Amino acid sequence: MSSISATMPFPARLKTALQIDPVLMTIALTLLLGGFVILASASISISENAAGNPFFYLQRQMLAAIIGMVAGGVCLFVPMQVWRSVGPLLLFAGIALLVVVLIPGVGYEVNGSTRWVRVGFMNLQVSEPARLCLLLYLAGYLVRRNKALREEFVGFLRPMLVLTVACVLLLKEPDFGAALVLLATALVMLFVAGARIRDFLLFFSAGVLAMAALAITSPYRMKRLTAFLDPWADPYNSGFQLTQSLIAIGRGEWFGVGLGDSVQKLFYLPEAHTDFVFAVFAEEFGLAGSVFLIALFAALLWRVFTLGMRAARAERFFEAYVAVGLGTWLGLQAFINVGVNMGLLPTKGLTLPLISYGRSSLIITMICIGLLLRIHHELAVDATPVNRKRGRRK
Repeated sequence: MSSISATMPFPARLKTALQIDPVLMTIALTLLLGGFVILASASISISENAAGNPFFYLQRQMLAAIIGMVAGGVCLFVPMQVWRSVGPLLLFAGIALLVVVLIPGVGYEVNGSTRWVRVGFMNLQVSEPARLCLLLYLAGYLVRRNKALREEFVGFLRPMLVLTVACVLLLKEPDFGAALVLLATALVMLFVAGARIRDFLLFFSAGVLAMAALAITSPYRMKRLTAFLDPWADPYNSGFQLTQSLIAIGRGEWFGVGLGDSVQKLFYLPEAHTDFVFAVFAEEFGLAGSVFLIALFAALLWRVFTLGMRAARAERFFEAYVAVGLGTWLGLQAFINVGVNMGLLPTKGLTLPLISYGRSSLIITMICIGLLLRIHHELAVDATPVNRKRGRRK
């Protein structure tokens, strides 16, 4: 009986006391709870106008957070080896989600983009779970084919072909921002896994040229790309979102106008509760608050990448690649969102993780946190004196 239980890691892991990373948990909860406060302030007027309830969007976000906590809690009890073993199924699921949303009558269109499918009481933005599935598959591939990745161009080409298909499907929605984040995150994971510099530079150059070609050949995308360079040239049309965002940030000055006292959120700033929630936050809390919020995200990334390095030192490379991928994803998305709000980057429809309104994004982000906490737990369990002795006997 003991020999059978030894080959069944899942039930055995459930009997092990959970080792929670208190720093990662504290940072994530601070961002989540702070995000509720920020969202309540940013969405109060929009909620009142849309549903007659000033906390309409906040309540929906809190319900999504509960779902995310449950899903993240489930992931906390699933060994990482399970995710590694089901990599091909995750790949199929990710591609299937991106295909299904493009089927007429299935995909749900909002503002000219077909990115959602109806799931029960909410619209699921398929790019969120699809990207997570693809990154988990890629982490498993990097472990299985690491030798080929380091020595052969084919080893680098295979995952990039899969990711190219995924990016094409994302661009069909269209979701340029999600495609960019997925591709950039995958390239970082390949680089960390030891891909040859020449292969990396070759595909990176091809990717940049392809993205540039897509922007140039699409008047809509070109307009959005160039509008941020001089939004004041057309402040009531192509530059409207950015000029209103910059006005909000400028009004915040050093310490802000105070919680709830933003003027720009009163129907001046479009998408004040989603894409441009950082501008509302900067208006109400000023430069000091903005620096603090950015510092929280920096601390989260530091903790995630530290976890990845710990996993690599323990020769748990799948866990290391997952941590690097999730950290890059969250960090890049936060960087792009803040950069867009400040006029440093072209406008992209990407949420600020754990802050912006977006139920799909919040649920998947909390699942990511659950996976990271699981990685910490397994590393902590492996580092116990009993397990270290077992490792030495092996």
